[in-house]
Amino acid sequence: MGVSWEESVTYSINAIYLLFSAYLVFVMQIGFAMICAGSVRAKNAMNIMLTNVVDAVVGSISFYLFGFAFAYGTSNPFIGTHLFALSHIPNATYDYAFFLYQWAFAIAVTGITSGSIAERTQFSAYLVFSFFLSGFVYPVVAHWLWSSSGWLSPNSTHLFLGSGAIDFAGSGVVHLVGAVAGLWGSIIEGPRTGRFDSLGRPMPLRGHSATLVVLGTFLLWFGWFGFNPGSFDKILVAYPGTSDQGNWTSVGRTAVTTILAGSTAGIVTLFGRRLLVGHWDAMDACNGLLGGFVAITSGCSVVEPWAAIICGFVSAWVLIGLNIVALKLNYDDPLEAAQLHGGCGTWGLLFTGLFAKEEFVIQVYNCGEIGVSRPYGVLLGGGWGLFGAQVIEILTIFGWVSVTMGPIFYALQKLEILRIPVNEEVTGLDISCHGGYAYAQENYHLRLYGDYVPIQHALS
Repeated sequence: MGVSWEESVTYSINAIYLLFSAYLVFVMQIGFAMICAGSVRAKNAMNIMLTNVVDAVVGSISFYLFGFAFAYGTSNPFIGTHLFALSHIPNATYDYAFFLYQWAFAIAVTGITSGSIAERTQFSAYLVFSFFLSGFVYPVVAHWLWSSSGWLSPNSTHLFLGSGAIDFAGSGVVHLVGAVAGLWGSIIEGPRTGRFDSLGRPMPLRGHSATLVVLGTFLLWFGWFGFNPGSFDKILVAYPGTSDQGNWTSVGRTAVTTILAGSTAGIVTLFGRRLLVGHWDAMDACNGLLGGFVAITSGCSVVEPWAAIICGFVSAWVLIGLNIVALKLNYDDPLEAAQLHGGCGTWGLLFTGLFAKEEFVIQVYNCGEIGVSRPYGVLLGGGWGLFGAQVIEILTIFGWVSVTMGPIFYALQKLEILRIPVNEEVTGLDISCHGGYAYAQENYHLRLYGDYVPIQHALS
């Protein structure tokens, strides 16, 4: 029996919505590339741009072959075991549009990690960890939270702590995973040459283009409208007991909470850093804005707009505080990726456990079904079930990524294929690894790879 005309229209509109959301999320790759390029020194701009391309293309292959199956192939609560290379796709549950949307998420994870280890990593190392991260490490976490059979999923038939963890668009699944991987990579590699002096005092190694950082920030902001509201997958889902509400209502609310959290975090970071350093810094404001987006990504669909402002306010101080701690510990992350995506992502998961509204939780995870009761935010009287699940998600993600990515980076370091030699780092990766600088008119002594090779031979 075929579907009716009305059902066909509904399927088509939902597919168009999901595809458009996937395209928006992919635009975030451009944003990542611009922010990465602007945040590093000019002598490494070509290198970091190429790593962003590699993250996308390698992630595409690994997620197609293995990642999607590990994430959404149902069979057990830990990992999927079928749908490899999109076998049996489309089916009654998933189609190509769904794969495309999830692919855009997968390649975003590796971009976060790449930023943490920028300016001192061998190019070949990116090929290894990008494939492993997008093809295995991230998909397993996605299965836990976003597959209907995942042990932490709020859509599971056996809800963990009676609730499941709410990570609607990936404060933990995407951002915390990428951040923890980058944290271990940066720790194992060590700081960039010249980042700290002999007494351990931080030395400024500022990025070369605030213009690119601001451009990248706005592109990420634009893409986040696919990242958060798009995570509903379907827009034409009506809520029972109402005449004019459905997923379209929640999509709009999710977009509003996203902009409020990000904007609040951006302005608070701008003024907070002004008090600390004595001047207005565009890069600080941009990172604060992104920190707010990261934090609200978990609970964007289940909190009120006023709560999103609280989320953004706290995330700004989380980022500022973690950056101060990072300098004290001589930790070097050129893009503040571990602090931003990890710290603000962790806060976002806790925030959801505090402020999630029961009505919205039921709308998002039970399609607004009447008579259903679910745990919700502690501060709204919803008990500790949801908050406990959020804490467990944080701990398990940190543990899982640590025991998988930590050994990968350690092995790459031992094999001497992780960190570049000091002389190449000082010269710049563009000239030492990629044949020339990103900017043809840059006034450097060495302009071409051919100028660099004789010097290398003389030094050896």
